[in-house]
Amino acid sequence: MKINNFMEVTFKAISINEGFARICVAGFCLQLNPTIDEVNDIKTAVSEAVTNCVVHAYPKHNGMVTMRCEIEGEMVKITVKDSGIGIKDISKAREPFYTTRPSEERSGMGFAVMESFMDKINVENNDDGGLKVTLYKRIIKNQAQVRNA
Repeated sequence: MKINNFMEVTFKAISINEGFARICVAGFCLQLNPTIDEVNDIKTAVSEAVTNCVVHAYPKHNGMVTMRCEIEGEMVKITVKDSGIGIKDISKAREPFYTTRPSEERSGMGFAVMESFMDKINVENNDDGGLKVTLYKRIIKNQAQVRNA
């Protein structure tokens, strides 16, 4: 059975909402019957994307984050978007260990972590000046799932 579905939530860019985003996306993805490892991969990548919005997007005020999760067949597409200051040099920001806040003990590994847990990621500045990170993960049905379907 092919599932096509989506959900979208908008929340304040504050650190407490990082956990909320993880739970939302995990709950939504359960309709694909993912493995625990697949759910954990998705939650980890979403955590990094939302944390980037909280830490970097709004240096002078708390703005909003919009997260949209889409399922088409076995593919999960998660978009995390803010209306903050964006990134001047996206390719530089995607380099491991690059950080704009070394005094805050930031590791600069956010994008590398997202890439390691997802099948693909896209990072682009929005028309409104913010940033949009799109994460892709294919949920592969294991043989036990296929037999029980």
